[in-house]
Amino acid sequence: MLKSPLHQFHVDHGAQMVEYAGWEMPIRYRGIRDEHEQTRASGSVFDVSHMGRLSVKGLHAKRLLERACSRRIGTMQQGQCRYSLICNERGGVRDDVIVMRQDEDEFLVVVNAGNREKIVEHLRAIISEREFKVKFEDRTEKTAMIAIQGPKVMDLIAGVSSEIPTLKRYRFTVKNLMIMKLIVSRTGYTGENGVEVILPANMVPMAMKLLMKDVDPKDPDAVLKPAGLGARDTLRLEAGMPLYGHELGEDINALEVGIDFAIHLDKNADEDGETFIGQEALIKTRDSGGAKRGLVGIELEGKRTARQGMAIKIGDETVGVVTSGCASPTLGKSIAMGFVQTGRVEAGSAVQVDAERTVLEGRVVELPFYKAGV
Repeated sequence: MLKSPLHQFHVDHGAQMVEYAGWEMPIRYRGIRDEHEQTRASGSVFDVSHMGRLSVKGLHAKRLLERACSRRIGTMQQGQCRYSLICNERGGVRDDVIVMRQDEDEFLVVVNAGNREKIVEHLRAIISEREFKVKFEDRTEKTAMIAIQGPKVMDLIAGVSSEIPTLKRYRFTVKNLMIMKLIVSRTGYTGENGVEVILPANMVPMAMKLLMKDVDPKDPDAVLKPAGLGARDTLRLEAGMPLYGHELGEDINALEVGIDFAIHLDKNADEDGETFIGQEALIKTRDSGGAKRGLVGIELEGKRTARQGMAIKIGDETVGVVTSGCASPTLGKSIAMGFVQTGRVEAGSAVQVDAERTVLEGRVVELPFYKAGV
């Protein structure tokens, strides 16, 4: 298994390590609920170094990404991040990614850990097919990536930087710290405020001393504490954010997920004439009446949780399937997301989840379940 540059930090702080997408990563330190509540109340530090970081630069860098990504890339400004999908020819989702424009012809693409090799191969195939002139490099193992998330994070950062707290969401800046170059972006996957930081892997020991002096898992009043991937999943579910392999996948039509803002279907808007892979299929879906199912949130009665693959029913009729579920620490109830046939339910509709030997009663609610500051 691959090991994150922060592996020793995890071991020193008592993390329970598990295999995830070929990496040995921390699933928890003190407990998922504790780490979840710490993030919502104050702040947490997550190691997300397992996520892929792909550098694309050169004459045709923009054209490559316009061809691969479902969202316009050429209109991005330097210092801007965009959430996008990479689709297959059927309009299914190969991966969801963050594209960062570093310069006119230089980009960084952050991909999911389990899809890194697949996306590397896919982008290289496009380069070969179109004979694009680009320098393409997988920088994942040369860098580390840390997410610092929570309502007190930006106040803490303001003590050492006046620039970062003024960044808008989905913007990034490059900072020099000692001999390190850091890419700091106002992005994240918890529904809270915060940043994600990319830094050289060989600088992690120094960075942890400089940047993580406020991380103390044994101090009950610490502003920041380390958190594992378990809490990251419950946090993203409360925030209604899709997860690849659950709400996103090769056989899931991109228009079913409710993230149409990340799908650009105007074929004539790109100055280079590029259309993205899967665009024709998605236009056909749109023009034939739209997606036949959509993603909804469900709040369940009782303490039992719904699991991926369980049927969603109205009476005796199956109308959908659960994609994710958990006990929500913030809401104090069981929540789930799932795909339901278009037009069958609306907010407030009663539904049932078939949980093997029992039936879980629930109702459909608007996503997200939780929104910071509300």
